Amino acid sequence: MLDDRKLAILRAIVTDYVSMREPVGSKALVERYRLNVSPATVRNDMAVLEEEGYITQPHTSAGRIPTDKGYRLFVDRLGAIKPLSAAERRAIETFMAGALDIDDVVKRTVRLLAQITQQVAIVQYPAMAQASVRAVEIISLTPERALVILVNSTGHVEQRSIETGGAPDSAIAELRGRLNAALVGLSAAKALETLGGFLEQLRPEDRSLGTVVCAVLVEILGGEPSTRVVVGGVPNLTRFADQFETTVKPVLEALEEQVVLLRLLGEASSSGDVTVRIGRENPYEPLQSTSLVASPYGDSWANLGVVGPTRMDYPTTMATVRAVARYVGRYLSEG
Repeated sequence: MLDDRKLAILRAIVTDYVSMREPVGSKALVERYRLNVSPATVRNDMAVLEEEGYITQPHTSAGRIPTDKGYRLFVDRLGAIKPLSAAERRAIETFMAGALDIDDVVKRTVRLLAQITQQVAIVQYPAMAQASVRAVEIISLTPERALVILVNSTGHVEQRSIETGGAPDSAIAELRGRLNAALVGLSAAKALETLGGFLEQLRPEDRSLGTVVCAVLVEILGGEPSTRVVVGGVPNLTRFADQFETTVKPVLEALEEQVVLLRLLGEASSSGDVTVRIGRENPYEPLQSTSLVASPYGDSWANLGVVGPTRMDYPTTMATVRAVARYVGRYLSEG
């Protein structure tokens, strides 16, 4: 068990290393952090921290840097999440204001996270299964073709072109009205169940068009946009090339794998609020030289977060990720 002085020294080492990007020595700690002890005492405490695996010496005669274990203790016990200022909150709201639909929300969120944190931002699309049907439209394009549009409660829009078989506009309008009456407000799962018996309610002369439209709606509702992850700010990694053991290339390749990112986000944010996975806590080896800060949004419909080097400003990054997740969640709920 570390005493308060050693914990204070570890906090100072983490803070100094994140800020200065240089190994931290005992003399610098005494001068900058008013520890009220001699450099010799600090060196002794640093030796204990090193023996316990919280810090390490990158090379002989250098200062110390935190290990993954040290960062973990810092996040769990020493680094309180910094509240965002009113100006920072307004900046988030201004950046996100006016989003047209869920695609626009996701794109804005990725850009915002990448810009504020200067890390790589990853945002998962919200799960369609948790959203409800907002509207169904069938728009005639030509006498033989029409466009079927489904809008859900997150603002996500899907559309498909169909052959109408020359159905009159009156039949298309009637079918649109019946579909909206039957489906609006239902979850994707309930809407699929409803469509199962929908055709039986139509007049025989309307069932041909109804079959085509229902088949398209089943295809849309059965799809799952939450299997998509959007990534932004990848060039930010090049600023930290010296933080990776060999090369940044394996990290870049891993960030292109959708399955990897979905797994990473899902496992990291399963506990709710903001979760941090540091270094080798990440299950995917190419990302074990990075840290992930993630949070669910929109009633756990999906997750968002940032990936960066383990030498990260955790309190500020955690505050930003949490604030953005809450704002996006409110947008989706109100939409």
